[in-house]
Formats: sequence, structure tokens, C-alpha cells
Amino acid sequence: MLRILKAGLQTSIQDGGRSGWMQYGIAKGGAADPVAMQLANSLLGNPPHHPCLEITLTGPDIEFGCDLSIAICGAQFDLTLNGQSIDNDQGIAVKKGDHLAFGPLQSGARAYLALSAETVLPAAFGSLSTHIQTEFGGYCGRALRAGDEIRLRNCRREPPRQLSNDYQLRYSARPQIRVIDGAEAEMFADTARELFYRTTYSVSAQSNRMGIRLAGNGLDTAGLPQMTSSGLCPGSVQIPPDGSPIISFVEGQTIGGYPRLAHVISADQHLLGQLKPHDRIDFFRVDLDTAIRILRDKTAELSRLIE
Repeated sequence: MLRILKAGLQTSIQDGGRSGWMQYGIAKGGAADPVAMQLANSLLGNPPHHPCLEITLTGPDIEFGCDLSIAICGAQFDLTLNGQSIDNDQGIAVKKGDHLAFGPLQSGARAYLALSAETVLPAAFGSLSTHIQTEFGGYCGRALRAGDEIRLRNCRREPPRQLSNDYQLRYSARPQIRVIDGAEAEMFADTARELFYRTTYSVSAQSNRMGIRLAGNGLDTAGLPQMTSSGLCPGSVQIPPDGSPIISFVEGQTIGGYPRLAHVISADQHLLGQLKPHDRIDFFRVDLDTAIRILRDKTAELSRLIE
């Protein structure tokens, strides 16, 4: 059993999400930073998409009800176990009654707490991930609250493992996000496209798991033709009438009617999960062949790490 003593801003159960349901209007969801989640699971010998706790901006206090191992990857918090400082990116043995506390956030936005145990919760559409916006999956379809108790089974201890310094995740407050042209890129005037790539955007406090709203130079949308709503995937950069880009995220709607100027390449989408309000973004355009090569190389590197 795992008991939540303090919840944090938004702590939820997430896994690899729900594949194959977007045609029915159900977003894939799952971990906002799947790379961090997979690395945390790898340190415990779990499957890559084993359910974890996703911890956003401010973290929880947790009491463990069994002996097991834990690992935390992703955002850097000041972490303590029974009052003693611990680090990310390693497997740590905990005992029944131990107390894990997340202190101030140092970098990134979301950390992933992996457990060497099975989470006893009902699956929804083949996944335990919590869909925050529509309130289903996970624990009662919501973020965790103080007093919640999550049943665990098959708790076990794992030999301690640690990521080498070369592979520990570090996040910038001003990442360069690579994109390819979106489906409607040619609708925009050259001046609007040039402005998009010249602008350093700021992440709005209105951002969430559904979409990342950006503030900066608004793009001219006058004269753009009316669009019929069409399919929308995570990473799509839409330009609404006010000209401020919105990046569709893991719980984003599955159709949209705003023109898509760009699309964040698959290899960089996990970086979106580590953006917090007032972080800045620079976009960098690549072609499709380059995006495929980057993804292939990154996938191979991650596969070596999690084997």
C-alpha cells in the first residue's frame, strides 16, 4: 500500500497511455515525459510503460506500506527519505513506514516515481493512466489527494542500479524544439512563418496536459481560409485567430479547426512535458528525413538504456 500524506499540485498515475482510441475521440494520454518514465522503470526492472506516479511542479509526501524499491527520474526536486537527502536516477530500497518527501523544484516540471510493485486499479480502455481533463482512469479519474491509499501487490526489492552521469536527464528553461512543417504551413505568408521561427515564445500559465499555450509575437492570421475540423495529434502547433501558438499535448482533443503551422518532431515531444510557466521556447525547423533519423537514433539509444 502507498499512502498520500500531501498531494502536491498534480500527482497522478500514468503509464504509456491508450493507443488505438483516437478515432473514437479518446486521447492517448499517458506520461507527459515518457522518456523519464521509461528510465525510472528501467532502474527497477519494470516494463517500460509500467504505471508510475507523475509529479507536476510541486510534489507529494508519501508513506510506504510495504518493503520495495523506488526510482525517480525527470524533473529535479529536493528529495528526502526519512529526512535524509536522496537523488534522482537510481534505485532506492524503502521499508514499510518510510516517508518520501518532495521539496522545492530545481529544474524541469514533471518527475516520475516508479515502484517495484503492481498497482491495483481497474484499467480504462487498456490503460491505468489518469485522463485529468475528462476524469477517467487512474485513481478515481483524478489527481491524488491527501489521504488517498493506493493498493500495491507483488512488492519486491531490486538490486540497486544507477544511471551514469552521461544519461541523467537535464532540462533547460529555454529548450530548442525541433519541428517539421504542419499540414497547413503553406497557408501562412512567408513573413508569418519567418516570424514564428524568429520568435522566442514564453510558456503561458494556462498550459496543461491538454495543450501548451505560448505567448510572444502573434502571427497574422488575416486572410486565412476557413478550415474544416480535422485530425489532431500531440505535437501539432495550431495558430488560433489571435495568432498565439498552441501545442496540442498528451490529453489534447483529437480534432481541431485551427491551421497547423508546424508539428513537434516525435523525438522532442517528451521535452514538452518538462516545460513550466514562463519557460521559453525556440523553434527550429527540420525536414521529415532528418526528423526520422533523429527519432531512430534516439529510440536506439533509449532501447540500450532500458534493456
